[in-house]
Amino acid sequence: MPEAVYLWILTLAAFGLFGHRVLRYVEALRGARPERRWDHAGRRLKLVFVHVLGQRRLLEEPVAGAAHLVIFWAFVFYAAGFFWNLVRGLLPFLPIPYADEVTWMRYILAVFGVAGLAALAMAAVRRYFFPPPSLEKSRDASVILGLIAVVLLSSLAGQWFRASDATLSRAMWWVHMVTVLGFLAYLPYSKHLHLLASPFGVFFASLEPGRVPDASPGASRREEFTWRQLFSGLACAECGRCDRACPAFQSGFALSPKTLMHHMKELVRGTADGHNGGAFTGGEVKREEIWACTTCLACMQRCPVMNEHVPVLIEMRRHLVGEGNMDKSLQEALRNLTRYGNSFGAPPRTRPKWTQQLDFRIKDIRKEPAHYLWFVGDYCSFDARVAPATCATARVLQKAGVDFGILYEGEHNSGNDVRLAGEEGLFETLRDKNRAMFTRAHFDEIVTTDPHSFQALKHEYLPEDGSSSVLHHTQLLYRLIVNGDLPLRRKLNRKVTYHDPCYLGRYNAVFEAPRHVMEELGLKLVEMPLNRTYSYCCGAGGGRIWMEDPPVFKERPAVTRVREAATLAGVHTLVVVCPKDLVMFQDAIKTTGLESRLEVKELSELVEQAMG
Repeated sequence: MPEAVYLWILTLAAFGLFGHRVLRYVEALRGARPERRWDHAGRRLKLVFVHVLGQRRLLEEPVAGAAHLVIFWAFVFYAAGFFWNLVRGLLPFLPIPYADEVTWMRYILAVFGVAGLAALAMAAVRRYFFPPPSLEKSRDASVILGLIAVVLLSSLAGQWFRASDATLSRAMWWVHMVTVLGFLAYLPYSKHLHLLASPFGVFFASLEPGRVPDASPGASRREEFTWRQLFSGLACAECGRCDRACPAFQSGFALSPKTLMHHMKELVRGTADGHNGGAFTGGEVKREEIWACTTCLACMQRCPVMNEHVPVLIEMRRHLVGEGNMDKSLQEALRNLTRYGNSFGAPPRTRPKWTQQLDFRIKDIRKEPAHYLWFVGDYCSFDARVAPATCATARVLQKAGVDFGILYEGEHNSGNDVRLAGEEGLFETLRDKNRAMFTRAHFDEIVTTDPHSFQALKHEYLPEDGSSSVLHHTQLLYRLIVNGDLPLRRKLNRKVTYHDPCYLGRYNAVFEAPRHVMEELGLKLVEMPLNRTYSYCCGAGGGRIWMEDPPVFKERPAVTRVREAATLAGVHTLVVVCPKDLVMFQDAIKTTGLESRLEVKELSELVEQAMG
């Protein structure tokens, strides 16, 4: 038979197997909850340009990232050459040359072939001799590396023998074509499906990564997750970057974000194979894994294919909350929030008790109008360890002539941690009570000292909250400095380091305001190795501050963080701008015995010192 007939048979078989499997995946995703991800096409194409074509997140690890970038572009050009040759081989009567018969294409394939093989060698050395933690080292990965190597080598060999041995050159052409067709048929059945799925994962990524999933009863079965949540499993490259960033995983808790995505992949694959398996939430994915998450967003920020681990965990938490399957201390906190509006179980009338330590009266904004409504938050109001910082903030604002007031006993918990712990109904109750108080007050802007409250008020309360904007107090302090309204009398002149809170930094990209304030105070900032978007979580978020630690673990995230701060030469002060950070790090310093080496200060306390 003519060669074209053999090629037609192989092509139809390969594309048939490929298409059959992909359609099964599509059917599995179509059976999930709908989720709109087709909007803002321009922004989504930009994500593809930056994160797929440019591989920006992979390049954060320069050597491995550069190797992957070269392999990716070699794959792109060789795929183009393959389809070019496939059309020529299937339709030999067309008056077109083969790809490697065109000079410019031959040079491109040669350059990327050699570069690709060098990059593959680097990737293999890294994988088998110097693997980073959590990098998947399966046999499937070795098969994929081997197939890519054969694709590149066969093409290069075919070009090399073109002038000297036409038969051998043609044999290499067939090796190349058969390997690629076999690769195509094998890929959707392998664990490296991400090679196909990841570009779509990036295109359909969340444009608001910190956004909580829409209200739902939670998810335990495949059809209860959204299609995009399931798709995260298919797009996962199992590279382990999420594990290496995750404070829960690094602390020895049960959660592995990479393993979570593997479970999601198997959930979809099981459906594609015609079976649904056993219990998923609380079964395949253990409750200990689900409750270990601090919702810090580090996994999602590091993921090169922009998978969405936190929304998946929130859906599963909602299911567990509905069953009452949670830590007893978390149950107690939620009970207190339901009854008292705060997690401390304190009567609402005691919320403003901290103001008795001041020598001036703060406006009751329900009765007296003010420009700023200061949403104080639970920890700033009730925790004795935070009271000095709360009072310092009040004195700084008063001395700066800021027109502000508070809701007194009318304030309730913002609900941020409640929602991330999976109690959507209680979150809505707290939100509605705060909204009702907002409508009784007269103000122009909201300011808060708690990044968790900042996140909820800014993104999760609807516009009827009555505010035109929401500020974190570091943003207000910087505004006061720029406007010349903050009377700073002396420079503090000492070295400090600073912790970026997850909900101020990663969630809201507020990095510069606190640093500018420290600069104006005369503080010399020595950055910790993990700072800004790479900042290491204190371990309090997502309701973890209300939960017990597991029986066995390595080290709390807050302890890891203060040890990091203590390594900095000449630094004796860790500056924080979150009440939960203040509590967590003070405890961690006592645990590590670093009291003589390191102190924790809230930024407002340092501002007050500089004001004299």
